[in-house]
Amino acid sequence: MNLVGRHLIDPSNFSLEEIDHILTIARDMEKNTRKYSEVCKGKILATCFYEPSTRTRLSFESAMLRLGGSVLGFSDAANSSASKGESVSDTVRVMDAYSDIVVMRHNREGAPKLASQYSSVPIINGGDGGHQHPTQTLTDLLTIKNLKGEIKDLKVALCGDLKYGRTVHSLLKTLARYENMSFYLVSPEALKIPSYIKEYVVSNYNVEIIETDNLDEAISKVDVLYMTRIQRERFFNEEDYVKLKDSYILTKNKIQPAKEDMLIMHPLPRVNEIYCDVDDDKRAVYFYQAKCGVYVRMSLMANLLGVLDDVDCK
Repeated sequence: MNLVGRHLIDPSNFSLEEIDHILTIARDMEKNTRKYSEVCKGKILATCFYEPSTRTRLSFESAMLRLGGSVLGFSDAANSSASKGESVSDTVRVMDAYSDIVVMRHNREGAPKLASQYSSVPIINGGDGGHQHPTQTLTDLLTIKNLKGEIKDLKVALCGDLKYGRTVHSLLKTLARYENMSFYLVSPEALKIPSYIKEYVVSNYNVEIIETDNLDEAISKVDVLYMTRIQRERFFNEEDYVKLKDSYILTKNKIQPAKEDMLIMHPLPRVNEIYCDVDDDKRAVYFYQAKCGVYVRMSLMANLLGVLDDVDCK
C-alpha cells in the first residue's frame, strides 16, 4: 500500500482499502507503541494552525514525538507572518524548506488544498473552515472499528451543527462508503446538512438518510450517536447563535432508551451539549476517541513519509 508523498485534503483522497490500511497500522501502534518509537527519527513536522486547536494540534505533535521525530510551527495566525499579510502559498513554500510534512488548519475553506499545490512535502488538512476534517474522520473510524469490531451494518445519528460542522461532513461522506450504513441527521432547520453533501452520498452510495429535528426519534434506534457543538465562531451574529446554542443537550436521563452498546461520540471540545453526568456511562467514548487520534495520526504520517519498510506492522 503506497501512500508515500500523498496529500490528505479530503477523505476521498484515499480509497477504503488505503483507509483500512492506515487503521490497521494505527491499531498495531496502539498495542506496540515502542516498536515505532524511532521510525521518524530525523523527520520534522510543521504545524501551521491559523485557527485555535487543542486536540488536533497537540495530537499531531504527540504523534510525531512518539515516532521519534521533531515539531515546529505556529498555533495562531497572529503569531505568524500571516499577520503581516503573507499568503498561504508563500508560507507553505517556506515550510516546505523547513520540514518533511505539514499539517494545516485554516478558517478558510480550501486553504490546505491550495497549500498542497505549492508543496513538495505531504500536506495534511487539519480542518478548513466549515468544509472538511479528514484526520478527525480517521480518528472516528478507528474508534468505531476498535469498539464495534468492524465498520458495516450500522445506524449512525449525527446531531447538532450539521451545516458548519466539518467533522460531520467528512464523516458522513466516508461512512457512507462502507457496507449497509444508514443515517439520522438531527439538527435544527437552520443548521441542516448542506444539500450538496446529502445529495452526494445518496447518489453515490444509495444510503438511507432520515432528517429530523428530534433527537428522541433517533436515540433508541442507532448504534452510534455522534454529538457536535453549535459552533459560535461560525455564526455571523450573536443573536442567531443564542437562539440555537441549546438545541440538543444530552443527559443521563436522555440516553436511557438507547441501546446498551451504543457509542456516544463527540469530536470535542464540548460546551454544554453533553452533561458531565454522561461521562461515567460505559457508552460515552469521546475521551477514548481523542486518544485514538494520536495513533491514527502516527499511522498516517508514518505512511505518508514512507518510514515503515523496516518495521513488521502485522
